[in-house]
Amino acid sequence: MNGELLSLIDAIVRDKGIDRELLIQAIESALASAAKKGTGKEAAEVTVAIDRAKGHLTVVSDGKPISSAEFSRIGAQTAKQVIMQRIREAERDVVFGEYQDKVGAIASGTVHRFERGDIIVELGRAEGILPKSERIPYEDFRQGDRVQAYVLEVRKGLRGAEIVLSRAHEGFIRGLFALEVPEIADGTVEIKAIAREPGDRTKIAVFSKDAKVDSQGACIGMRGTRVKNIVRELHGERVDIIRWHESAKDYVAAALAPAQIAEIKTEDGTQQALVIVEDDQLSLAIGKKGQNVRLASKLTGWQLEIKSKGHLVSGEMSLRDLAGVGPTLAERLKEAGIRTVQQLAAMSGEQLTQIKGVGEKTAQKLLEAAQHTLAAKPAAVESAEAASAEVPSQEASEAALAPDAPATEVRVDEPTEPPPASGEASEAGES
Repeated sequence: MNGELLSLIDAIVRDKGIDRELLIQAIESALASAAKKGTGKEAAEVTVAIDRAKGHLTVVSDGKPISSAEFSRIGAQTAKQVIMQRIREAERDVVFGEYQDKVGAIASGTVHRFERGDIIVELGRAEGILPKSERIPYEDFRQGDRVQAYVLEVRKGLRGAEIVLSRAHEGFIRGLFALEVPEIADGTVEIKAIAREPGDRTKIAVFSKDAKVDSQGACIGMRGTRVKNIVRELHGERVDIIRWHESAKDYVAAALAPAQIAEIKTEDGTQQALVIVEDDQLSLAIGKKGQNVRLASKLTGWQLEIKSKGHLVSGEMSLRDLAGVGPTLAERLKEAGIRTVQQLAAMSGEQLTQIKGVGEKTAQKLLEAAQHTLAAKPAAVESAEAASAEVPSQEASEAALAPDAPATEVRVDEPTEPPPASGEASEAGES
């Protein structure tokens, strides 16, 4: 019997991963409770000791040893229940401690079942919860599918350790790269920052501590094999890998890739920058629904404003100058990175329909209004410039036609009466 008890204890320790001493103490406590009930002396002080080496069992009640034969059936049943309860509690503590150390790491498991939209993942000795809010949009799993997820949180619940998993967290991207790229795992390449919109696009900035190691190339892998494996795990989510730069301007320019940047102007003491691009690079720099500039801003920590060279020359026009754009629509366009009429005119109808509340007809009307406004502006500017320049031109012409008139008589600073034609031109220019 003594050898069987030790063998049973060792088997439970191997199977459950419970500390051997903790399990023996639980059994001693349970047997003490059973002895009290078995002898009918519940008020008595009963202690049970198990020899750790040989398995001998010693029961003492009020200082007097008693035999195990005095245990009743009820007492034995009580001992069994208490032992099982202590074993479950110890097992929960072991699981909690094991996965508490894994918070921030990647865990692999199998889809076990579905509960109210959440996925229960079998992780081995424990179950993890993958909430709907922590999944990549549009991804679909079936029972039995293998799944990798980021261990977001571990907490104690009524049924033991509750392990919350996530595939939408930025840490999931960091963990996947650590698994796929040995240079990141050993610390040679460091992930400086991550900006992500789950299911759509991710930007990641990397830096190499070894001048001989290309941080970007290490993450991409030969023929893109490493990043392709990560994209496959993310179900097609686009991943942009850029090199981190100590220079803010170089870092911002890299973050806005694939757009080509002409110039970056920063403001001293602020985290704001004006990014100037060629006219044909404006929509690319802004991105679909303003995604590219939004992710670049999040990645770098800088507030970025995108303008094209053509906009700077012609002057920016606010969306308020555009007919048919109310406060709500203007706010939605602003959220998508469109702040001026010039930026709006550079967008395509397909890009505009991606913005919430903008249909095909509305997009077409916005583009027509923006293009009409921009086409009308240069004409008005030219008319105004012509009107302002007409007065001195006419005076100079009349002076040139006058006989024997010296050149010094034509002076711009002298008060002159503008001809009626010149006044009419000014009014036309102002209108």
